[in-house]
Amino acid sequence: MPEKSRGGGKIITETERLLLREMTQADLDALCKILCDEETMCAAYESAFTREEAQGWLGRHLQRYEKYGFGLWAVVLKETKEMIGQCGLTLQRWGEKEILEIGYLFQKAYWHKGYAAEAAIACKEYAFSTLHADRVYSTIRDIHTASQRVAVRNGMKAVDEAVKNFRGVDMNFLLYAVENTKGSAE
Repeated sequence: MPEKSRGGGKIITETERLLLREMTQADLDALCKILCDEETMCAAYESAFTREEAQGWLGRHLQRYEKYGFGLWAVVLKETKEMIGQCGLTLQRWGEKEILEIGYLFQKAYWHKGYAAEAAIACKEYAFSTLHADRVYSTIRDIHTASQRVAVRNGMKAVDEAVKNFRGVDMNFLLYAVENTKGSAE
């Protein structure tokens, strides 16, 4: 039986300071500290989510765990057992293809402490070692330089750019990628 954390979600992986686990319905309040925060969400999605939109976001990831075995996971600080962010893997459209993306969003109180890079690196390693992915990507708004630095720390390079529409707003995005050099799925 999979190991469960105090928050109840299945533990996926861990780092020196962080535990990554599946989110549960009990994580909604912690998730709202991220998704409903205007400053946090402006850089990624132009505006904060409502609590109802955050619930829909959570529901989609719970479904992704069932369908794919992955999604965005709760990032829990080992020291305090607090959910401080989310980071994980999702399938996203980029042009005509579907890509395996590492996504991350953290409470602003935990920015600039290395947590996003630590979690993203763990997700890359999971994608390569467990899912045997050939490459992983991160899609990042062109104005979100802190998130771009996380991608670079994760060994990624910008490989493409495009305009994407979220919630009725056109935004410029950069596509970062890194190859699996330890073997591939083929």
